[in-house]
Amino acid sequence: MPSHFPPDPHQTHYRHELLQAGLDRLDQGLTVIDGNLNIVAWNKAFLQLLGFPEEMAFVGAKFESFIRFNAERGEYGPGDVDALVAERMRLARSFTPHYTERDRPGGQILAVRGEPLPYNGFVTLYSDITVSRRYQQQIQQQNAELENHVAERTAELQSTNERLVMADDANQRITEALRRSEENLRLITDTVPALIAYFDDQEIYRYVNKGYADWFGHAKEDLVGHTIHDIVGDEVYDDISRHVKRALLGDNVSYEYAMRNASGRVVYARSELVPELDAQGRVAGCFVLSVNITDLKNAQAALVHAQKMEAVGQLTGGLAHDFNNLLTVVIGNLVTLHERYPDDPDIGEYVVPALKASRRGASLIKRLLAFARKQPLTPRRVSISELVSDSLILLKRTLPAHVTLTALSLDEPLFAMTDAQQLENALLNLALNARDAMPEGGQLAIRATRLQLDASQVGDFDVKPGCYVSLSVSDTGTGMDAATQARAFEPFFTTKRFGSGSGLGLSMVYGFAKQSGGGIRIQSALGAGCVVTVVLPCTSEELEGDSQTGAQQNANQPGVERPLVLLVEDDPDVRRVIRLQLVGLGYPVIEADHAADALLLLASVPSVGVLISDLVMPGGKDGRTLCLEASQSAPHVKTLLISGYSEGYPAAPVGAPSPQLLKKPFTDQELRQALEGLMA
Repeated sequence: MPSHFPPDPHQTHYRHELLQAGLDRLDQGLTVIDGNLNIVAWNKAFLQLLGFPEEMAFVGAKFESFIRFNAERGEYGPGDVDALVAERMRLARSFTPHYTERDRPGGQILAVRGEPLPYNGFVTLYSDITVSRRYQQQIQQQNAELENHVAERTAELQSTNERLVMADDANQRITEALRRSEENLRLITDTVPALIAYFDDQEIYRYVNKGYADWFGHAKEDLVGHTIHDIVGDEVYDDISRHVKRALLGDNVSYEYAMRNASGRVVYARSELVPELDAQGRVAGCFVLSVNITDLKNAQAALVHAQKMEAVGQLTGGLAHDFNNLLTVVIGNLVTLHERYPDDPDIGEYVVPALKASRRGASLIKRLLAFARKQPLTPRRVSISELVSDSLILLKRTLPAHVTLTALSLDEPLFAMTDAQQLENALLNLALNARDAMPEGGQLAIRATRLQLDASQVGDFDVKPGCYVSLSVSDTGTGMDAATQARAFEPFFTTKRFGSGSGLGLSMVYGFAKQSGGGIRIQSALGAGCVVTVVLPCTSEELEGDSQTGAQQNANQPGVERPLVLLVEDDPDVRRVIRLQLVGLGYPVIEADHAADALLLLASVPSVGVLISDLVMPGGKDGRTLCLEASQSAPHVKTLLISGYSEGYPAAPVGAPSPQLLKKPFTDQELRQALEGLMA
């Protein structure tokens, strides 16, 4: 029976770390719940907005545990906890779209929007809408003030009318003044960007401004004297009638509604209804103040959609490639087992169904859409001392005269495996932040050292034990307090005045360091300056030479009858399965786990006749680029691409050769046919 080969824990941890970091940068809370109502994914904003302890959230956590936690702390009001939990779990199992707003302790208002996922489960967004609701309250307050002003004006007009009875001449002058005042008032209300109207207690319009009439596609005179139902139609009236009736009972009412305008477009409005009371205190009618919120609604919908796609894209962007790699291992081992014991009925009884199921899984994965687009780094062996020296030339031109710049580094060579351009950008970001922290001038120092981190030190940088190159930027500026340090790596967080910074500098440095296999640390205090230290994995020529020598030894084995195959695959389990397939077909094999090593082997082992490379690989070169460079440096080498996920991947440049592509998972027969096609 085949042994189990687990996935590479370092790669799995890396992918999970990237995914979680992307989710944690959303300013809205997010959860993904599967069909069994278990937590699949979440982010920090979800825990912070709803006040959940971090230890509650883990893959497989019961959704019911969060409902019960809320019920027990009174989030759902009084009542039996089990009954409250059961009712919400019943609603959750329906897997239907839902939207609710919750008032939390402390006055916070959360909008909770859930959308079902295929095959049950749902993704839910949690948004803080406290500010929006306060804005509505402000509008209501302004409407109340408007109502008071209207009442005061009405009282003044009544008093004026009483005086008009006593003097005809004065009455004529005041009437003329009122006419002019009414004309001015109509001109003002027709000009303001708002929808203004008044209807009486029979729901008949008595006044509308031009904006209100235009909203419904009529002239003003076509609305006055008609009922609300006649103007808005059955569908809209069914939606707003309950709000109108509440207003006619004396309540101030605020609501939103949607309608289809004359051009067929769906538009949205937010309306405020303010009742008017007569001398006996009875409701005589209602003032209407409406605002067109179509653009706001469309923007919110686009944002929600974009965030949902981003979340789903981050969850699924790498799944097709990863799952096909897993299925390659499963299918490859099952095929080998079946071929070794072709006449064993017990083996066939279990292996054949497993093979069929695995291949159905491979077919399903091929239909997954790719939502995430990634820009890979281009790591290479970089001399840190040379990079710092080159950066100093630019920094000396950039920094003001009152900032003194010094650079300290060891005499021994320092090399790191990283993207040189991104590291230069990171160093420049840190230096400019230090400059901004010293408006009155000060000392800015850059220091590069070799750092050996043991298990007790790696927590400062969230990295693995080992050898690192440490690059630190220190200043004598204003420093940061603990609260600022805690948020320093958040995207768009900045302490600079508006327009002076995007808040992305440190978050970009953080992302670069983590993607490069390193970490970052801030040491600071108010008034005591700041030191930002980035650590990157160190490298050396000796280590690279050792791996190359081993590959050359494997390449020089005698008795090779078929072309020597160079297999390039970053997943060791997948690489093992494909190597066994190639050996079973009679091909000698040497291996590499990334493009840089593969090019070194091609240059060192001229007997290589076939290059088989994964399409998607870490580092600066993908499989297609590797094949292109191999065809230029070694034209006799035949090239074959393999991939578990190629949809949406960039095509070959115009005019460049396009290698044959064999999709994972594949059988021995499919591999043999592909190789024979290369040799034909």
